[in-house]
Amino acid sequence: MEQLQLDRLVEQLEGAFGEEPPFSSAELSTGQVDVLRQVFGDDGYQAYLGDQVSRQIIRDFTINAVMLGFLAEDQIDGISHQVATREGRAALALHMLMSSVEHASELFRPSEPQRLSKLDPGVTRPSYIKLIQG
Repeated sequence: MEQLQLDRLVEQLEGAFGEEPPFSSAELSTGQVDVLRQVFGDDGYQAYLGDQVSRQIIRDFTINAVMLGFLAEDQIDGISHQVATREGRAALALHMLMSSVEHASELFRPSEPQRLSKLDPGVTRPSYIKLIQG
């Protein structure tokens, strides 16, 4: 079985996205572009950006679940301890991405979220994952 090449998969997805919209509608000087590269290329900014994505996922999922009637507003307090930390937000956002709003109440229980752990690429794949040979 051919091992999945994540770099190739990411490259394929990036190519399929098409052209990125411009960062700024105004023309930027070379100095401004250099400063932007310095700021946005920093690990601190990447951590900030990841946390902002988690916050947006949590907001969108929660609002959708409430508006569609799958979650009562008073149930939102059940995640206050989860969303207080960056790791908690990342774990909850990941669970939300993997869940549908119909199951929102299961995520909003006042319990400790499962901690995220790094995957070990040497471990055999779960039986439900099937690679399509191309």
